Amino acid sequence: MSQPSFACCTPLTGTSMTPEQAEQVVPLLKALADPVRLRLVSLIASSPTGEACVCDLNEAFDQTQATISHHLKVLHSAGVLDRDKRGVWVYYAVKPEALSSVANLFSIAALAGVSA
Repeated sequence: MSQPSFACCTPLTGTSMTPEQAEQVVPLLKALADPVRLRLVSLIASSPTGEACVCDLNEAFDQTQATISHHLKVLHSAGVLDRDKRGVWVYYAVKPEALSSVANLFSIAALAGVSA
């Protein structure tokens, strides 16, 4: 499965999205629309090194390792996370362009151009 490109999206408050742009951003929003996955992204993004080992992430949840791994796989497949296997452990890092794409959808700068 190819990972989505996130540079396509204009702010929701600017010009309207094309159907193709909407189709590209939906997997990203679906992946983030789960409380566990959203928290995983937050934990990884706030890590001092900018990455987190799956072994450390498991400890933060009252869920099985398999469930956490599933959530991480969903986030990786949607293009939110990069992963790097080191020995028996996998380390995850947030893709800045994915978060920028979401932030761009709700850009405050776009609101500044709207007159009341």
